[in-house]
Amino acid sequence: MYLSLYLKALHIIFVVTWFAGLFYMPRLLIYNTEARDQPEVVREALHRQFGIMMKRLWYGIAWPSAILTLVLGLTVMVKGGWHLVVFTSEGTWLLLKLIFVLFLYVYFLLEHRIFKQQLKGEFRYSSQQLRIWNEIATIFLVAIVMLVVVKQQMSLVWGLGGLVLFIVLLMSAINIYKLLRNRRK
Repeated sequence: MYLSLYLKALHIIFVVTWFAGLFYMPRLLIYNTEARDQPEVVREALHRQFGIMMKRLWYGIAWPSAILTLVLGLTVMVKGGWHLVVFTSEGTWLLLKLIFVLFLYVYFLLEHRIFKQQLKGEFRYSSQQLRIWNEIATIFLVAIVMLVVVKQQMSLVWGLGGLVLFIVLLMSAINIYKLLRNRRK
């Protein structure tokens, strides 16, 4: 019993540290992209510094946390017997959560690819595209936490409707920020 609580606590801790990496890495990717607009000496120094920061964040925090989140999450699921109800009506929330988690890992791997591209000096995305990319982790976080906390009390229609509304508000905020930023220039 106590072991399960410690495993669950550790799972939550590593989810938090993983999300810290997922939220901060796109900011570093944005800053690294925007450094291309600087004079050559400054640009090279910034790229070198951002490269160091990105590697430390990604390999020191994000990857270990992603792996431990997965291992501990699966362990908690099996020890708690949740794997037995995933495909029942009682476990619908868990099945949806696991689908969102799967997409979150896909997002994580895609972010890894962008990180590797930038380390090689390939900048395929604008800072605006990376700002939008940055918010995708927020969408996953909201969806997963709502499913875990609310479980069966939320209808699928209202849950998806709320998520779509949240996405619309988030994208609107990004566009408003872009407008304000362009005005300052």
